Amino acid sequence: MNERLISLVSRLCLVCLFPPSALDKLIHRKEALEQARSGPLPGAPLLLDAAIAVEMVAPICIVTGKYDRAAAGMLAGFCVATALLYHPFWTYGDLSVRGKSKGREELWEFLKNFGLVGGLLLVIFGKPLVETDAGGHRARPGRLAARKTS
Repeated sequence: MNERLISLVSRLCLVCLFPPSALDKLIHRKEALEQARSGPLPGAPLLLDAAIAVEMVAPICIVTGKYDRAAAGMLAGFCVATALLYHPFWTYGDLSVRGKSKGREELWEFLKNFGLVGGLLLVIFGKPLVETDAGGHRARPGRLAARKTS
């Protein structure tokens, strides 16, 4: 497989859950607002709308390679905030009980968010999907290498 195809498939896998999550928030807005209100931040309707926008736009940027690093940074921040503010597993006293546990459920959600952050950091600090020249324009294959050596 070529490197570009692997990168594209990796990016698709990394962000595949965000657009359906945004759609779910739109379809089930009442429930999504209740969840947004369950956290410590005020302004649940505005937070929800911002979350929907980030979950819809950032994946497109990451997959297409257009502003992918900025989008990955925004999505990583979203995942960190979601983990810390909405999945406080440490507040439950049932992490070690047998059977169903709200604390363990929240722990896994927390860890999934940070797993996504790891992948998003690779987008930010790894090789770009679309190479650009100094002016931010897409570079033709070989064009950057020629410019860098001259």
